[in-house]
Amino acid sequence: MTKGNHGNSNRLLSLAMIAVFDIAGPLVAYSMLRSAGQSQVSALILSGAFPALGILAGVIRHRRVDAIGVLVLAGIAVGTVLGLLSGSPRLVLAEGSVPTAVFGLLCLGSLWARRPLIYRFAIEFIGVGTPRGRDFESLWQHEGFRHAFRLYTLVWGVVYLAEAAARIILIETTSTSTALTVSKVMPYIVAGALIAWMTAHGRRARREGERHAAAEAAAEPPTPVAVSSCAA
Repeated sequence: MTKGNHGNSNRLLSLAMIAVFDIAGPLVAYSMLRSAGQSQVSALILSGAFPALGILAGVIRHRRVDAIGVLVLAGIAVGTVLGLLSGSPRLVLAEGSVPTAVFGLLCLGSLWARRPLIYRFAIEFIGVGTPRGRDFESLWQHEGFRHAFRLYTLVWGVVYLAEAAARIILIETTSTSTALTVSKVMPYIVAGALIAWMTAHGRRARREGERHAAAEAAAEPPTPVAVSSCAA
């Protein structure tokens, strides 16, 4: 299998795991458990096993635990405990807002660090120590590059805090099944929109940088050698 085919297979597998463990699995399990006579709280808690199994499968596959997975597991644990203690399905559903809000706060807090969080995620995704990773890391010396990733991190932090608030509002104002469906789909819509915006912004910034560089090169005075050559 070529490197490109291997990469495509990994992406397809990741998408399949998201569809099964994070979206379809919990929704189907909740519907079946409710039809079988389970209470809303117990159905929500049991259907929450699917995302946890997905994270475990990811750990086995990649042989490491990522920070996002830890946050999601913490949110599931908090929602389960609150649901068991209170008997409220709304508190179980609120578990999804915990990692979302924490991630948003971490993004905003990292703006005061040496490197913002979204930059760190980007370099991890590209691969630290790889040729592409080293090229990417060398771009940090440019002010425009640093500004872009601080902007990205700021936007991700604000949007994720807004998403966490929107989830709480949905939980309080809609039915349990509707809130569950939206809470499973919303994170991927939000992340997809942010990634698309980052990609478009990066391409536009590169084009503007190339235009500025071309304009500066055209405005430079001719060198003595060039003048001598023209005179000759």
